Amino acid sequence: MTVTGRGANAVPKRSSPASGTRRVPPGPPFWAGPSLFKKLATDRLGMMTLAATYGDAARLSIGPKTLYFFNHPDHAKHVLADNSGNYHKGVGLVQARRAIGDGLLTSEGDLWRKQRRMIQPVFQNKRISQQAGVIAKEAANLVDRLRAHAGGQPVDVVQEMTSLSLGVLGRTLLDADLGAFSSIGHSFEAVQDQAMFELVTLSKVPMWVPLPKQLRFRRARGELQRIVDHLVADRLARSGDGGDDVVSRLIASTRQEADPRVGRQRMRDELVTLLLAGHETTASTLSWTFYLIDRHPEVRERLHAEAVEVLGDRLPAYEDLHRLKYTVMVVEEVMRLYPPVWMLPREAQGDDEIGGYRVPAGSDVLISPYTLHRHPAFWDAPDRFDPDRFDPDRPTGRPRYAYIPFGAGPRFCVGNHLGMMEATFVIAMVARDLRLAGVPGHRVVPEPMLSLRVRGGLPMSVHSATGARDARPRAGSRRGGA
Repeated sequence: MTVTGRGANAVPKRSSPASGTRRVPPGPPFWAGPSLFKKLATDRLGMMTLAATYGDAARLSIGPKTLYFFNHPDHAKHVLADNSGNYHKGVGLVQARRAIGDGLLTSEGDLWRKQRRMIQPVFQNKRISQQAGVIAKEAANLVDRLRAHAGGQPVDVVQEMTSLSLGVLGRTLLDADLGAFSSIGHSFEAVQDQAMFELVTLSKVPMWVPLPKQLRFRRARGELQRIVDHLVADRLARSGDGGDDVVSRLIASTRQEADPRVGRQRMRDELVTLLLAGHETTASTLSWTFYLIDRHPEVRERLHAEAVEVLGDRLPAYEDLHRLKYTVMVVEEVMRLYPPVWMLPREAQGDDEIGGYRVPAGSDVLISPYTLHRHPAFWDAPDRFDPDRFDPDRPTGRPRYAYIPFGAGPRFCVGNHLGMMEATFVIAMVARDLRLAGVPGHRVVPEPMLSLRVRGGLPMSVHSATGARDARPRAGSRRGGA
């Protein structure tokens, strides 16, 4: 998507990150507030790209809110890492707390540190590497499902990737079959809709108001509580207090709460957050990947050739990750153009200065990976899909914080390694065996919710990959895997 506002090809003059010539960032005039509010409600990416036309810092006044937008790697480093203690989760995530509770995504302070310590061991590289076989089998199941549609009606790739990601999440982190809960996808749709409604209304609409959206959300929240209760009861019945998965760790952690109701609330908040964040971001990345490689046949052919060379007829193993070099480059480039977390909102706890601009205490600060990843000073032809820009053998001189698909600093995404392995295995196996083709005339539009999704699904037809043999290992194959 090209930055708009000063002409399609215009590159606005940008302030130096060290400049202190202006103490207040530039931005739209105050009377533009209504149009900015409309963008917040209907075109949030457009609001980010509009802000970027004012330079590396901008001020957006929307009613009672003033948003400070910063779009330089040094700014991101300052807010997310160097001075992260001064910045709590901000606009959007604060309001989303009413929808998803105080899980790892929205909590702060001692509660967040407690949650992070509890869940961190589950994501250690040694444990994740032991899950490679599980991920490969889930990917093989996906290939089988897609192959069944070859030559037939299009499938919704977003739906397929969501089912896959939930399956991987359940098997690797929860020791559970999430496919048994048919309502989980619809429940999370309602939660995301409510979270965005809270953002747009700044949580000013009471939850009891019987709007259709809020009624749907209340039903979804009850359903998610039922799912959480079932997961906990099943775990206790099977293994008591033992186990090293997330559910077992949460059971042990929440039992320390003096009030059982608080413990049950914590259990729901943390599991709902993990379920939502754990599947949504990977499903979005995979959906965008198949959309982009369909539009770039040369990339698809290179993916296919690498998968055939590295994997042959077997399932991937953990050791194949470093051999699937081009596949990893494709994933990284997809996350540059369509970062799953498109905005990192923060709230300044004390007065600060960013790039020479004063940021008062209480200010809402926005760091947008979506615009930062398209900054023309750090990315050549930033709107072009070019996986070769991530070739590890090609020096770039690019600042570390010009690319932050998993965030940065203390709140760096804890599941990044699992997500990268899942995406790499799935893309390699699908590209080896199949070709997904977009439906002519279908318009693909980004939808910035809690993650950057494909709006309304992604219908694609399924075909055999050129040169791919019909007989490929099924999920139960003993060849390959970890």
